[in-house]
Amino acid sequence: PRPSPATTSRPGRAPRPGPPACPKPSPASSSPAGGITVVTWNVGTAMPPNDVTSLLHLNTGETNDADVIAIGLQEVNSKINKRLKDALFTDQWSELFMDVLSPFHFVLVSTVRMQGVILLVFAKYYHLPFLQDIQTDCTRTGLGGYWGNKGGVSVRLSIFGHMVCFLNCHLPAHLEKAEQRKEDFATILHMQQFEGRAASGILDHDLVFWFGDLNFRIESLDIRFVKYAIDSNILSQLWEKDQLNIAKSTWPVLSGFQEGPLNFPPTFKFDVGTNKYDSSAKKRKPAWTDRILWKIKSPSVGLGAGGRRPSQGVLSVNQLCYCSHMEYTVSDHKPVVAIFAVQFASKADKPPVEIYVADEWSRPEQAVVRYKMAVGFHRSSWDWIGLYRVGFRHPKDYVSYVWARSDDGERGLEKQLCAQVMFSEEALPKGKGEYILGYYSNISSSIAGVTEPFQISLPRSEEGSSPTDSSGSSSEEEDDSTLVLLAPKSRSPSPGKMKRHRSRSPSLAKFQGLILRPSSRDRGTSRSPSPQSRRGLPGDIPTIHLPKEELGHRGAKAKEPGRAADSQEGSSFYQTVREQGGPRCVSTDKPLARADPRNLGLLPALRLEMVDQAMGRRRESVDQGYPCQRMSPTSPLGCSTSPKEGSSP
Repeated sequence: PRPSPATTSRPGRAPRPGPPACPKPSPASSSPAGGITVVTWNVGTAMPPNDVTSLLHLNTGETNDADVIAIGLQEVNSKINKRLKDALFTDQWSELFMDVLSPFHFVLVSTVRMQGVILLVFAKYYHLPFLQDIQTDCTRTGLGGYWGNKGGVSVRLSIFGHMVCFLNCHLPAHLEKAEQRKEDFATILHMQQFEGRAASGILDHDLVFWFGDLNFRIESLDIRFVKYAIDSNILSQLWEKDQLNIAKSTWPVLSGFQEGPLNFPPTFKFDVGTNKYDSSAKKRKPAWTDRILWKIKSPSVGLGAGGRRPSQGVLSVNQLCYCSHMEYTVSDHKPVVAIFAVQFASKADKPPVEIYVADEWSRPEQAVVRYKMAVGFHRSSWDWIGLYRVGFRHPKDYVSYVWARSDDGERGLEKQLCAQVMFSEEALPKGKGEYILGYYSNISSSIAGVTEPFQISLPRSEEGSSPTDSSGSSSEEEDDSTLVLLAPKSRSPSPGKMKRHRSRSPSLAKFQGLILRPSSRDRGTSRSPSPQSRRGLPGDIPTIHLPKEELGHRGAKAKEPGRAADSQEGSSFYQTVREQGGPRCVSTDKPLARADPRNLGLLPALRLEMVDQAMGRRRESVDQGYPCQRMSPTSPLGCSTSPKEGSSP
């Protein structure tokens, strides 16, 4: 079992802030064996249950402690109205699993959805730097490949230097469709290709987990005998008639795939809300439709696709558990879980980026972060360092952030591969709490370095006198007619305060007379907190227009004529973000302040502005013939495309 985070040796902490020298950290240590849990569940368009802790085997103790959890769902409600809501907000099933797993220090690594087929991959936060080259793919096989109700979705990634692929499939139903299931699986294996030389195809990976509602049935036997064998617990008499067991020895495409013994009752089909097999007029025969298999790449294959050699040595996979959970009755399928102990032949022992931080930040000047990049690490000017509460849910679930650039400039950064940055006082959370720092790589769309938890103990500002209080005098003196409203649940509360409400719509009813103006650029933009959605930059954010009388209480200066036109040239653009000490108003004169990583294709946002100001700016831009250029995903003005210091709108 893996040692607890408190006793594991990882990159050290600097005793106190100082010059950006590079201390020698203790080598990162991780267990050569990793626990991987795989879950498959056809949820039958049902709403999620209140709790899935037992399903994920989270209370089994350190001996079965998982490091990576892959969850494959099928038949998630994908009706038009539900898909529209899920496009703006995270679907309820993903919210549920993030809520349950984040108190156990699991972070969402990647997710992919194809209509009702969803795949979620979680990992312990201290493993994130060792999970690289993350990619996803999906293949439709319904209606001849034009419909995604059937098919497969996959997440592939490098775990400690070994290529691993998780493949969640929903194959055609019915007893007589065995050959169609074979053809669809072969199509999925052929169609799914990944970028890069390392494991371009699914079967090129060192380890493949194949699971889902595979829909294989029990042949020949009468339904009465099948139920008798289940009631008498003589399941072995059903194994030899199981279509998948037969196919494993006759289909070349399944060569090398392994599966544990089916020592649990068939998982399909039940009356919803009960543990009773189908009592409807159709009386479908019980079957093991929900399965989990794995395949280890043979080391004797030689050069793989792209000229890549397989990992040195042989991976060892030991299945510790393979079972169903009868206590969940929301669907006509029972969920199936498999727990594996994976012994990696070799492992990466140093993260791409090592971060050094003091044990405690009790004063703002202590918020100094030093980091060192490994040789060969490809950095980007869009990389950033996020400050996370312990129990954060996904890489964009940060409290605040700072762009990852050296105070000594780019030249010193490239020369030393070591840099220092500092969080501003306004960006720091007030009060006491445990936090983690993470270096987010924009190129790999993943966290490349993390710290151990450390303390932040900063005094809370006096109410009404805080410079970060947007309800104070600062909002009275500046033009705050343009605001950005972040969606609910954009930040995760502490593990002990996790809320049960999921997928909430923003509360706009309190604003009377609002006019929603959606942007055409928003079409097709992913809104879920999935790492996959970080690749592209979203378009203009939707706009909400408030009549001037609605904003009259915000201050006299907001009503001055010509204010909107002047603000296009030189006035500040403000973001209202919810902090621990209340909302704060952050000036974003510089392009850096406008480009919030949280809005880089992740969370929805709304822009509020007065109708007269919006129309005034539009008329003036048309009169002067100025092109409308975007500086960042959150700013309506500007022309910069990279967060360089000193650039101007």
